[in-house]
Amino acid sequence: MDFGFTEGDRAFRAHARTWLETHLADAVGPRAWERELGQAGWIGIGWPEDGGAAYGNRPAGLTHQVIWAEEYARSAAPARMGHIGENLLAPTLITYGTEEQKRRHLPPIARGETFWCQGYSEPGAGSDLAGIRTTAVPDGTGGYAVTGQKIWTSLARDADWCFVLARTGPGSTRHHGLSFLLVEMDQPGRVDVRPIRQMTGTSEFNEVFFDGARAAEVVGGEGNGWTVAMGLLALERGVSTLAQQIGFAQELDQVIAAARANGTAGDPVIRARLVRQWAELATMRQHALRTLGATTDPAAPSVAKLLWGGWHQRLGELAVEVGGETGAVGAQPWSATTPYELTTAQHLFLFSRADTIYGGSDEIQRNIIAERVLGLPREPR
Repeated sequence: MDFGFTEGDRAFRAHARTWLETHLADAVGPRAWERELGQAGWIGIGWPEDGGAAYGNRPAGLTHQVIWAEEYARSAAPARMGHIGENLLAPTLITYGTEEQKRRHLPPIARGETFWCQGYSEPGAGSDLAGIRTTAVPDGTGGYAVTGQKIWTSLARDADWCFVLARTGPGSTRHHGLSFLLVEMDQPGRVDVRPIRQMTGTSEFNEVFFDGARAAEVVGGEGNGWTVAMGLLALERGVSTLAQQIGFAQELDQVIAAARANGTAGDPVIRARLVRQWAELATMRQHALRTLGATTDPAAPSVAKLLWGGWHQRLGELAVEVGGETGAVGAQPWSATTPYELTTAQHLFLFSRADTIYGGSDEIQRNIIAERVLGLPREPR
């Protein structure tokens, strides 16, 4: 898709920028911030338009969705607690859910009141999602009892709900016999969330254990989970990719500023690598704009993931190299009582090691392009 921004789009950008500048100064706490976004109608503008304003969101065209995502990232606003519910679960419900499910779950998402996490990956079934082993059996009340383990679950500690891909077909294998279930997280003794401490020292991800947890709703019908799950994953590479690139540009600017400050920008090798990072980022933006909304191009999401995953990892490596010897140490020595505090560059380097793994590893993305686009033989399993 190729498009330019009209006068109306530019006015909308100015409105979004002004609102953010005005309200960010008073932002207190992630939940309060989400409610403020909801009250102003900023949640759900990326939902498919057939959802309209019936569920409390603000109808908007694609350019306005892009503008809001970019301005939000540019303003350095807080990371969104409601991202998974707004940008993944909601469009999936609009596409596959019943009217009852839409009217129950979409309005509180649009108001910034309920938060979701994604129950997909498991130990031994990450990028190879069809290998999941979490099961769900009828519980005699019209719902299901879910048993199993999910891992790398973002926001699980704060989420009210989790959409879970589970095996409801006894004896089924691979992508057959799966269902897309909605599970409330507040089930003491049945849902256990444990933070995963990463090498950055932080715990953005969690592992979740389900022990007979009740799931009262299935989206898309029993046994159709694979179709629903794949439809949801396609949404991960949309407008949010452009907002992500704004954040990347800010990180690149910080690395360039550091190189100028300590003189490494004068090194021709470092300078060439900085220029290459800038050129590749500009190329990624054009690719994202060109393929935005290209639902008929099966390669677009995989190409985008391959581009940004490797780019961000290389930026992390460059950030540490620009810092030189001093960039390899922290402000204070590590001890058991005083954890090592990472610099911005060190955190970028360590966290970006996972960029080529999560969200579908590079190997999986290359297989998708090879098999579904180029028509090459499937990889032996």
